[in-house]
Amino acid sequence: MLEALFYIFAAMIIGSAAVTAFTKNILYAAFALLFTFFGVAAIYVLLSADFLAISQIMIYIGGILVLIIFGVMLTTNVSIVDIKEGFTGKTSFIIAGIFSAITCIFFIYLAFKMPFINHAPKDVKLPNDSTIKPLGKLLMTNYLLAFEVASVVLLIAIIGAAMIARRHDD
Repeated sequence: MLEALFYIFAAMIIGSAAVTAFTKNILYAAFALLFTFFGVAAIYVLLSADFLAISQIMIYIGGILVLIIFGVMLTTNVSIVDIKEGFTGKTSFIIAGIFSAITCIFFIYLAFKMPFINHAPKDVKLPNDSTIKPLGKLLMTNYLLAFEVASVVLLIAIIGAAMIARRHDD
């Protein structure tokens, strides 16, 4: 059952990522990205990585994707066709195709060379409990400074993005 769910979510991720990459409507691309993020969160749940799943939903879906959708909806007449006008002719598509092919070949090579295992080693105890409590305890004790520095850096990035996006009516 878990294996079937994995393949269903993997197909959903690949399909929605393809829609995100190949659609000409940027709003459709944003909504397809929503399904990609949900699929990744579901894979995290299947892997018993509940903290990562919740982080995926809260940060990517709740924050970044909503920001993208609002940004798209607040701008008028923006589409991928408008963005592509900066590229000239078939040269950019050929270059992108070459880089995509190289990346695809690299990932296929890695998939065949990686020593995948289908079961946990006998000396490793798999966690049955939630990972949120120990991670939260570590973030608020041992790694508090790094956690606070990351939050300040993100705050500075948000303020910088707001300053750049602010319209000047001079």
